[in-house]
Amino acid sequence: MRFGRQAFWCFLALVVSSPGLLGTAAGEAQQLGVRHRIDVVVSAEPDAPIFQHLRGAKGELFLTVRLSANAKESRFFGMLHPSFSDIVVPDGAAKPLVRQTKLWEEEVCHQRRGLPKVTVTQLAGRFGEGDGQIEISGINRHIGLLVPPDELTPGIKLDSGSDNLGLFYGFRAQTRNSRLNVDLKIYPIDCFL
Repeated sequence: MRFGRQAFWCFLALVVSSPGLLGTAAGEAQQLGVRHRIDVVVSAEPDAPIFQHLRGAKGELFLTVRLSANAKESRFFGMLHPSFSDIVVPDGAAKPLVRQTKLWEEEVCHQRRGLPKVTVTQLAGRFGEGDGQIEISGINRHIGLLVPPDELTPGIKLDSGSDNLGLFYGFRAQTRNSRLNVDLKIYPIDCFL
């Protein structure tokens, strides 16, 4: 009888000292978290000036994007400066100027704290050559300054959707005069903490 009682206490000490030994067998479930990916697409409205004068012309675009993604396990704040060169102006608005491209992705899985805050603050570029060249300089409106000639309006909410990468939430920034759209797709990717 004494041997049985001693074996029980040894087994109990082993279980208490190594909780990972039983793991999911004891009913523990991993907690579901999230990490985010942000993609960008640049397109033009059907009435954009580049379609009227520069079909087939080459150009380049530069973006400035402010990003704040803060969670307990992962913190990021900064400005992203993607650039796109050798863009060919398509025949119409059905094709984008810049196809969907990954802008940023979190590497760490974290608790769900809402979507990252992302704002396009500037869109610049040029299309064409010589006298027919069009310069693009869209910036956000700032308090105390004159309204920019090609005002960039950020934060236009688009319908959520899904594609081959999964569910996404869409936001658009649009320039007033050059009629260009910068669409940001934010993908919440499920993962385990």
